[in-house]
Amino acid sequence: MSRLPAIITSVILLLAFDAASGQARMRCEIGSITDGDGDSLLSRFGTGDPSAFEFQVGELEARFGNNPTTSMSGGVLLRRGDRLAGADSASYDPIQRAFSLAGNVRYEDSGTAVVSSSAEFGYVTGRIRFEGAEFQLGSRGRGQAGFLEINQEGRLELGNVGYTTCPSESEDWIIQADDIVLDTTTGVGEARDVKLRFKGVPILYSPYLSFPITDARKSGILTPEIGRSGRSGNELSVPYYWNIAPNYDATLTPRLLTARGLQMGAEIRYLLSTSTGEAQVEYLPDDSKLNDNRHLVSFAHRTLFNNGWRNLIDFRQVSDSQYFEDLGGSLSISSITHLNRSATFDFYGEHWSMLAMFQDYQTIDQAIAPVDKPYRRLPQILVSGHWADGFLGLDYGFDSEVVNFDRDVGTTGWRLNASPSIELAIERPGWFFRPAVKLDHTQYELENRLPGEETDPSRTLPSATVDMGLNFERLLNGSGRVQTIEPRILYTNVPFRVQDQLPVFDTIQPDLNLVQLYRGNRYLGVDRITDTDQLSVGVTSRIIETGSGRELMSATIGQALYLSNQSVMLPGQPSVTGDASDYIAELRFLIYDNLNFDIGHQWSDNGTTKSEARLQYRPASNKILNFAYRFRQGSLEQGDVSWSWPIGQSWNFVGRYNFSLRDNKVLEQFYGLEYESCCWGLRLVGRRYISTRDGTQDSSIGLQLVLKGMTSVGTAAGRLLERGILGYSGDLH
Repeated sequence: MSRLPAIITSVILLLAFDAASGQARMRCEIGSITDGDGDSLLSRFGTGDPSAFEFQVGELEARFGNNPTTSMSGGVLLRRGDRLAGADSASYDPIQRAFSLAGNVRYEDSGTAVVSSSAEFGYVTGRIRFEGAEFQLGSRGRGQAGFLEINQEGRLELGNVGYTTCPSESEDWIIQADDIVLDTTTGVGEARDVKLRFKGVPILYSPYLSFPITDARKSGILTPEIGRSGRSGNELSVPYYWNIAPNYDATLTPRLLTARGLQMGAEIRYLLSTSTGEAQVEYLPDDSKLNDNRHLVSFAHRTLFNNGWRNLIDFRQVSDSQYFEDLGGSLSISSITHLNRSATFDFYGEHWSMLAMFQDYQTIDQAIAPVDKPYRRLPQILVSGHWADGFLGLDYGFDSEVVNFDRDVGTTGWRLNASPSIELAIERPGWFFRPAVKLDHTQYELENRLPGEETDPSRTLPSATVDMGLNFERLLNGSGRVQTIEPRILYTNVPFRVQDQLPVFDTIQPDLNLVQLYRGNRYLGVDRITDTDQLSVGVTSRIIETGSGRELMSATIGQALYLSNQSVMLPGQPSVTGDASDYIAELRFLIYDNLNFDIGHQWSDNGTTKSEARLQYRPASNKILNFAYRFRQGSLEQGDVSWSWPIGQSWNFVGRYNFSLRDNKVLEQFYGLEYESCCWGLRLVGRRYISTRDGTQDSSIGLQLVLKGMTSVGTAAGRLLERGILGYSGDLH
């Protein structure tokens, strides 16, 4: 009779720890031990059932009478699955229904460990209190508390708490709080009088914090960002996250710029049954340098309708042309010249697709003349159809467009284009043959024309193409590799039509590349369709590992051969001379497992037109060295070196140097050091870069402290390094 209370007592011990770990409670009754379904747990002991208990006790003493108690000594241990609870000794008072543990009280499971000097458990109230508790969370987090108390509602309270992810022999950083309350029912934690100490020095303090203890979203202050730039002075941003509803949230960000003033920012996100979107607003009243109010407004929306239609809205606007230069902080942002504002409805079916769009731009580069600004499309409607393997085994296609081009100056008006096409697609293993014919009809209705110019010009133009190619393969003896040779020829014939009377709304000539080489029209847009009688000839060779499918080498070369002169040109464009286009070549190969080389080259008898090359050496995940070169004839010539390289057990040297050989000028350079210990990391990055379109340079210094498993303090320097160093990962593990 004396052993049964001891077993019950041990079961109560495990129930208390189950409450601490958020597991389902068991129900215990005198004379039996059952689970929530009423099945005996003891009856399953020794059967391999993971829900069964394993109980061990050294010595047991039971006292009966008016003041019955049960005492256990010599070690008390209870195991269930991967959870273990134990103490040196324990006692149970059945009248008070109170349970006491003493000496090396401990609890362990796969993710949590708690050790304390003593613990008390009230069986009726479900309250358990540990004194002098130390705890381990996961593989890194650990801490101690003056007391740790749990009640049966899932509320956990800790007093005089310290927490860190540093190992036991180190305490480089620690978060201390007078009081922490974790409510598992609401998923919310609250802390009071919180201090963050680094190397014993307090660097952050908050009288109150509220934070989530699950993956659920929780309103509260996010990690502040601190930095400095030459154009705006010292910067401090303190974002506040507002969990409005399960499908709505917002981030409010006050940003102090000591040289300009206080900027307020807000970002709102929403998720509906068929729609998603976000809106962003930034406002800087009375910029101290510009003496004016400044703002940014951005809105992006997407709706997927049940009938296959989709709606997209994109809107951005800034108060002035220098907004991104002064407040953006990067060369790519400061070089923005136009902001898109559009609303689109589109539909994609089995054979038909349709797009309707209203589009406008805000031109923020004041150097762009009104006559060179892009047109508004009010509206643009595109309808396309495709039917494969139709009548007589042919593929039939139809593309059409109706658009109204509007602008404050110059010719405006409507353009209609319709392009039916027929193709015979013959594809067999190792080869394909695709002849096709197309008819383009374009009609204009124009306004604001110069005297003598037509207001309703039109053009009807047939074209024919024959696209053919082969695919040869061979095994490379004994290497487990396959080499392919893939020649391709495209013949294009478009007769000449006079098109000088047609306006140019949106037609451009893109750079020549391998995609453009196999297009029938060298222009993008239908305001001009070039007359041509040409052969586009190219060949690609690859070497592929048969086991992994990895491409070890890919080489392509191609050229367009002109069989007749081309007469159709854009206004002000020089005539096409010669019997062939430039050569286009691309080469990509893996020199060794850790050395990659890519090059793209365009040239003619007159020299190089365009060239890009990149070499990356990466012998390990934390060792990266990149070399890049870019050349455009008459436009740019740049060299770029970037790296991330360890220089010791804990230090890493990072940097980038981007130089314009044509202008003899540094475009961007930054150098930094990273230090990584077992539980924290530090980044220091100094940067000088072009921040405006006229070439003005700015300097900045970023310092970021990363507390592993918690947060970071300072500037988000990792994002800069990821953008500037190919292959770099900004995570400090």
